[in-house]
Amino acid sequence: MSDIPAPDFVQLCDLAGRSLGGAVLAANDEFFAAKENLVLAEAPAAREDFGHRGKEYDGWETRRRRMPGHDWAVVRLGVPGIVAGVVIDTAFFTGNYPTRASVDGAAVEGHPSIDGLGKADWQPLVPLSDLAGDTANAFAVESGRRVTHVRLNIHPDGGVARLRVHGTAVPDPRIIDAGPLDLAALENGGRITGVSDAFYGRPAQLISRGLARSMGEGWETRRRRDDGNDWVEVTLACEGVVTLAELDTTWFLGNAPGTASLTGIGPDREVTLLPRTRLQPDTRHRFVIRRAPGVEKVRLDVYPDGGMARLRLWGRPTAAARAALGRRWFDALPDVQALEVLGSVGLPPRIAGRLVGDRPLSGELFPEVARLLDGPSR
Repeated sequence: MSDIPAPDFVQLCDLAGRSLGGAVLAANDEFFAAKENLVLAEAPAAREDFGHRGKEYDGWETRRRRMPGHDWAVVRLGVPGIVAGVVIDTAFFTGNYPTRASVDGAAVEGHPSIDGLGKADWQPLVPLSDLAGDTANAFAVESGRRVTHVRLNIHPDGGVARLRVHGTAVPDPRIIDAGPLDLAALENGGRITGVSDAFYGRPAQLISRGLARSMGEGWETRRRRDDGNDWVEVTLACEGVVTLAELDTTWFLGNAPGTASLTGIGPDREVTLLPRTRLQPDTRHRFVIRRAPGVEKVRLDVYPDGGMARLRLWGRPTAAARAALGRRWFDALPDVQALEVLGSVGLPPRIAGRLVGDRPLSGELFPEVARLLDGPSR
């Protein structure tokens, strides 16, 4: 495989990853290898087996095209957001990779059918570009719009091992208003912004969706041989008040931390959310946090080292942070979806069109728009 330095955007969340709920909804052809392989979390692997349709590959592969046109696959992002870059990985596809590819994005309300997605307002994210075989082909994306789906177009046919869609999560504030919010979760916009050691496991797995299925799906440090301790810092989806913390050591038996603490970090202060507390191996610990102020970051300290499967920080955004989330979300919506959103709260098309054209919005808003963007307290 070609040795190409990874661009900075690959450090961002893979919005399309299966572990975050991404799914390949449709493809026009998958004769040789299944479309679902495109969004698997694990790196593609070499396969030496042959089946009744030919050599097997760890990816998506279409038959040889004998007519004009191109092949395509539609992916629902597990986490809608703003795309910063795309990787079209042709690992192990050498004589059968597409020579060119492009990627489009769309933003759709609700849970559309495949037919509904065919009518979506697809906009280019990556123009038609040359690909190399057996290579992680990386393309930066210049876009400020939030998307919910992407479409990979390969020209004319062939195989792609993985599709990575790196970017920043932009949560829907209407969902945030409906109930408790995990302020740390990747899917809500939380991100890892510092770590002392990540020798055995990626710290981003701490704040991923669902339960860890093995020790390999958590964060684990090497064995510490000094008097210090390990830590990881999470920047929350927004400034928020943490009311419940979950420190989950599931699967970590002989290597769970002995104790742990949580520290909240604001612009000008630090506050103890959870004092140093003993942990048990292979246990989901839940701690009620009382009378905590709003914080922007939380640092998890583990003593002296070890591993953890998941970190959950349940709570609520501060009023100012909720308003900022709502404005950011609305400003990032493509025009068509923004019009749909305003129509859903009863605004006439003429007024909705003017507001969409005036983004970013400022000044006094219609009451129904203020409640949508700034939160129900309005």
